[in-house]
Amino acid sequence: MEKWDDNKAWFLVLPVFLVVAFSAIIPLMTVVNYSVQDIMAPGQGIFVGPEWYREVLHDPRLHEAFLRQLIYSFTVLAIEIPLGIAVALTLPSKGWTVSACLVLLALPLLIPWNVVGTIWVVFSRPDIGLSGMTINELLGIPYNYTADPMDSWLTVVIMDIWHWTPLVVLLCYAGLQAIPEAYYQAAKIDGASRWAVFRFIQLPKMRGVLMIAVLLRFMDSFMIYTEPFVLTGGGPGNSTTFLSQFLTKMAIGQFDLGPAAAFSLIYFLVILLLSYIFYTVITNLGKGVAK
Repeated sequence: MEKWDDNKAWFLVLPVFLVVAFSAIIPLMTVVNYSVQDIMAPGQGIFVGPEWYREVLHDPRLHEAFLRQLIYSFTVLAIEIPLGIAVALTLPSKGWTVSACLVLLALPLLIPWNVVGTIWVVFSRPDIGLSGMTINELLGIPYNYTADPMDSWLTVVIMDIWHWTPLVVLLCYAGLQAIPEAYYQAAKIDGASRWAVFRFIQLPKMRGVLMIAVLLRFMDSFMIYTEPFVLTGGGPGNSTTFLSQFLTKMAIGQFDLGPAAAFSLIYFLVILLLSYIFYTVITNLGKGVAK
């Protein structure tokens, strides 16, 4: 019996292809086009080749913003991931308290980014804010996030931890609840300690959700814009100016569309590369021990 190919099914993929092309491919190609042109006016551009890439890569302001971004991203990851695991381990596993704890934990995630920034503007003000007045007057530590770069930096980091650690907690809690009870029963029979249960059962079983948590938080921390913009406006000086704010200033404030487009592509590739490294490391972590 002669077989023949029916390719009509490919038409079912066409709507998805059109949506992806409209939402991702066309904007990306537009940015690539802008990155190799000097935009003089709408519809007027001069081809400059890789000049904007060279200029952006040698810009010391970009180097400083990139370093600040890396320190910030790794700092929040180093705090939020262990803290999220620790909180998830302390949550109850049965009863009405489970729902109550999960709802309370999810509350910061429901607050819009600009509102989070506004809350921390009021909360941290040294004259009327609860935390600002407590630190200044009760603890006697001079604190002013609008004038001191270290204070502003710490305030942005603490704000991010308050806002996004609940996401890590919820992911870890879901991973813990998915572990079959038989593992705990076997550990109890063997007389395993609490640390051994965590090290050899809970942590390996949470690898999948931890990978999601690390990738989500890393990519999101690299895209942070609204909260520090509302809280500090990128200052004092450039102490809290991260890559996204640097890009916005370049594209909208200075209207340097060519360099901004080149920077956008470099920005995208950096996130892609670092996310791939994280994914590879977490995926291969523990394989040697398993063998």
